[in-house]
Amino acid sequence: MLILQKATYIHPNKEVLFQDLDFVVNKNEKIALIGNNGTGKSTLLKIIAGQLPLNSGLLQVEAIPYYIPQNLDAYQDKSIAEALSISEKWIALQEILAGEANEHNMEILNDDWTLEDRVLQALEKWDLADITLDTSLSQLSGGQKTKVFLAGISIHEPEFILLDEPSNHLDKPARKQLYDFIANSNSTILLVSHDRQLLQLMPYMAELSQGSIKRYGGNYDFYVEQKEIEQTSLSNQVQNQQKELRKAKDKEREAIERQNKLNARGKKKQEAAGIPKILMGALKNKAEGSSSKLKSVHEDKISGIRSQLSDLRAQLPEIDQMQFNFDESGLHLGKLLIEAKEINYEIKDRMLWKEDISLQIRSGERIHIQGANGSGKTTLIKMLLNKLEPSKGSIQSNTRRYIYIDQEYSLVQTNLSVYEMAQSFNNSGLQEHDIKIRLNRFLFGKDAWDKSCLSLSGGERMRLLLCCLNISTQAPDIMVLDEPTNNIDLQNIIILTEALKNFKGTILVVSHDENFILDLQVNREISLL
Repeated sequence: MLILQKATYIHPNKEVLFQDLDFVVNKNEKIALIGNNGTGKSTLLKIIAGQLPLNSGLLQVEAIPYYIPQNLDAYQDKSIAEALSISEKWIALQEILAGEANEHNMEILNDDWTLEDRVLQALEKWDLADITLDTSLSQLSGGQKTKVFLAGISIHEPEFILLDEPSNHLDKPARKQLYDFIANSNSTILLVSHDRQLLQLMPYMAELSQGSIKRYGGNYDFYVEQKEIEQTSLSNQVQNQQKELRKAKDKEREAIERQNKLNARGKKKQEAAGIPKILMGALKNKAEGSSSKLKSVHEDKISGIRSQLSDLRAQLPEIDQMQFNFDESGLHLGKLLIEAKEINYEIKDRMLWKEDISLQIRSGERIHIQGANGSGKTTLIKMLLNKLEPSKGSIQSNTRRYIYIDQEYSLVQTNLSVYEMAQSFNNSGLQEHDIKIRLNRFLFGKDAWDKSCLSLSGGERMRLLLCCLNISTQAPDIMVLDEPTNNIDLQNIIILTEALKNFKGTILVVSHDENFILDLQVNREISLL
């Protein structure tokens, strides 16, 4: 179905993303393409979909892929029919049914008489029955846009499907529907996802890392087990190589000490024997040459071991635990922070929720706000944070400071550099080198300090924001997370989860990622209807 040979792609900024990449997808295989942010997963899907050209190498695809991108902003000004590339055929069908069965319309339709049935069934299947093909995507929510493209699968009936983070923005019922489709589909599927439930359904993992792809014959749990075995083996190799380095240094020291003793003993014998000075000089040079040669031999061996050790260390996983370092907030556990009484919000002359909402939020709670797409989760959060006035009811807040983290990590200011962003959170008078130490701790090395925040990936923005909060040290009363895992990879989800586990304050989280919710150890749920 797909063959990539010696594939090379170079970014317009001259950065080589991957070089001489080989990858094969066989017919009817279902493969999850995984890897850290920035390794080129989305770019590779775009290349396979024909949206980006290779700089060199072979790309061979047997069937035209049906591609659902992660970012659907490019379709904002298109109607649903245009976004799904069925606009001309749909117009031709409608004109034929209206009596204009001319040659032009018949040629465009190409005997696709079941198109209307497929469209209506597909839209109804994905809970879009009240939306017409003329509707602009700009009028739809993120979840509805994704559903439109998922509905397109039933309309086009493709043999080969490319999916880039397809469960992003989908609510729980829609995710379940997606999972069922993936499990039961006979199509060849290549997808990129950080959704662990979805990855569990995939029979193969393909890890894109350092410009190469390694396949694993099993689902995500199997992949994790194999990676743990590999990392254990790698750690053992590093430890053994460190021992070899210590031994080599000890042998070098012992050999040099032994040679120096021999040289000193020889010099004494020469002086006692009354050897002429000119001959003594020649013997001294010879002894020094022997010592230098001996040292060179050992240095070559040590250099070789150091090089092997460096290569092994480069393969070790990046830091996977980065924790907040907040000062104590002074709030006692269970203190009432927010109380809402019979609140609701009016949209287009109707109330958002069937029943008014009353709730209390106390210090130390971890609360999951759940509901279908369009149920008003973000609206509720804005009201609880006094960013939006309720149309009905009242809200009493005792919070002094909150942090709102959305899926775009928009607290990160794109007009600043990485270092400038970190400095903007420096309220405790840290010196420049202290800030750079913290940036290093959060995987921002020297080459990243002057980098524009605008160019950062989702995972990088998340880590920079964690670093900034670490620099600030001011503990918020409430941390609000609105779909924080949507645009970050698996490694960064783990980093975020570990940091949040260490946070002692109150957490409000909106997320459809069930694994993330479980790992976060929420103790209460608020369901919106």
